[in-house]
Amino acid sequence: MRRYTSLLLTAFALFLVVLCGSAYLAGADDAQKQRPMREILAYTTLPPAQVEMLSDEYEKSSRVRVNFVPLSQQDLLERLKEQDAKNGAAVVLADKDTLSKAAKDGCFTPYISEAGDAAAEIFKDPDGLWTGVWYDPVVFCVNRDYLKQQQVITDTWTGLSELNDARIGITDFLAADASANLLISMIGQYGDAATYQIWRQIHPHVVQYAKYLNNPVRQAGMGEVDISVAVQSETLRYLNDGYPVKIIYPADGTAYMLMGTGIAKSVPEEQTAAAEAFADWLLTDEAQQLLQRNGFYFMPTNPATLAYKSFAGKNLVLFDQSVEFTPQQRHDFLDRWVKYIRLK
Repeated sequence: MRRYTSLLLTAFALFLVVLCGSAYLAGADDAQKQRPMREILAYTTLPPAQVEMLSDEYEKSSRVRVNFVPLSQQDLLERLKEQDAKNGAAVVLADKDTLSKAAKDGCFTPYISEAGDAAAEIFKDPDGLWTGVWYDPVVFCVNRDYLKQQQVITDTWTGLSELNDARIGITDFLAADASANLLISMIGQYGDAATYQIWRQIHPHVVQYAKYLNNPVRQAGMGEVDISVAVQSETLRYLNDGYPVKIIYPADGTAYMLMGTGIAKSVPEEQTAAAEAFADWLLTDEAQQLLQRNGFYFMPTNPATLAYKSFAGKNLVLFDQSVEFTPQQRHDFLDRWVKYIRLK
């Protein structure tokens, strides 16, 4: 009888623990829901669809609404320089070139977190003025049937230029920033003479200079070309859709588009804290999983994330020469490519 009573008391005590725990969790959930919504303003060079998706997801977990304003690089830099403390943006999510220029203009305040500190030096400002959150490298997207017919497959830019029987796909350098960045980055890495020589040899084998970044990948998947020079994100998207393509990472290095964040100067302390928290969230698996669920397969810069560890190309070689050409120099490089290679 005593044993039976003891068991009943134990069961009753466990029931109370569960009941109290449920009440506590319900109360915590109610407190989260009742916490007043906060808002911060953000400038970005990303497309509206991407940033709206990020803002909606972040709001669910943090009760902070990030109001993005998509802008061109020039407009973003002008607004940053002219903004006042009350109405200005607290955070910027933009490409590396825009972030670097804003940092030189004195628009950012240093911020280094544990997640940001883990990123490689190539992905962040040495003074902590901006930190990269993800990047999209250029790869060789190879048709699998073509790959089966080759005893050796090229994995270098010079090797690609020496292929005599391959049909090649690429996005026109004038059609997309990521494609133009490839030419400019190669000039920074190899010099203009060597870079133009590579593309002069590739040019006769280009089936079509595409207008969009996804077209060369689709062409490789459909067998319309043998090898495409493409961004990894588009290649992975088509791979996940079942297209017969394989990624080859250039062994001699490759260009990449880096996106990152900078914390704006001279904004209220509360806004700064919220901006820093959002910048840290972009470095998490939660943000990466959201992007991947929506078909955006970028390489995270935070090596501690599961998303980073799952990418086969996490150890790829990236061009490491600083590219600091003026807008006029960039224009001239592209113009020379058009005149002496593209239109030949």
